[in-house]
Amino acid sequence: MNGASSYSGLVDRAFIFILGTSILLLIAVTAVMIFFIVRYRRSKNPNPAQIEGSTTLETIWTVLPTILVLVMFYYGWAGFKVMRDIPDGAMQVTVKAQMWSWLFEYENGKQSAELIVPTGRPVALNLTSSDVIHSFFVPAFRLKEDCMPGRTNHAWFESIRDGEYDLLCAEYCGDLHSAMLSKVVSVPADSFDAWLGLDAGPPTGRQLLTLRGCVACHTLDGKDLVGPSFKGVFGKTETVVLPDGTERQVTIDEEYLRRAILEPKAEIVKGYKDQMPEQRDLVTDEEVDALIKFIKGLQ
Repeated sequence: MNGASSYSGLVDRAFIFILGTSILLLIAVTAVMIFFIVRYRRSKNPNPAQIEGSTTLETIWTVLPTILVLVMFYYGWAGFKVMRDIPDGAMQVTVKAQMWSWLFEYENGKQSAELIVPTGRPVALNLTSSDVIHSFFVPAFRLKEDCMPGRTNHAWFESIRDGEYDLLCAEYCGDLHSAMLSKVVSVPADSFDAWLGLDAGPPTGRQLLTLRGCVACHTLDGKDLVGPSFKGVFGKTETVVLPDGTERQVTIDEEYLRRAILEPKAEIVKGYKDQMPEQRDLVTDEEVDALIKFIKGLQ
């Protein structure tokens, strides 16, 4: 095992202890079972005798498992307590999960589709979801916590070495659950401070497609995914389905794109499912304008 967070060793020790104990018990029980099968087989004991209970034996198999369970509880509780006690002064990052992408927002307002963190500095996560239950899971950090709509969960970690670590969703959340992937990128503290303080200006339309999770459902190369591709969509005539089930023809213009972003349930392109969450509270007017401008150019 090769954990990459400050408390991964605690988790590993608890896992190894429980696994080792289980293996030893399996071997012991199997050995005793085989011994009894051989020793008391029918050919050697045609007339079985009644065996009375043993207070000593019953005491042993009651006390020993109780001690084992208490030791397992201690190891589990020791690791759990550390994982739940967020250190004072930890850097705050808001994690926003949605089908099927991650967005990370820092205290200064900077946003990223990957979680960039400083090595050796504790990071506190405020986890939310804009649609369904997701689960923030970084195997290398031994960290997993649910992101739930309507509430904020909390977790923390401290990366102990530089590197890139897989981040995935561990709660089935729909068609593209398995593609809900990102990275935790741990860099030296001075490099992180320089990155965090870098003013790159407002995100471009292309950057917004990633930050807002649009590319999880819409491609840029003409291939359909969960939703229609953005390439060449501007100016096309499509059949859309209204909330009451009626259909009508629309031309994909700026007005339609704006409505489709802010109120996606109002007019769903025929042949696609109603899965896109409303973006009204997730994007600004300037971001909508940037998205529309970029989509218009994908001809």
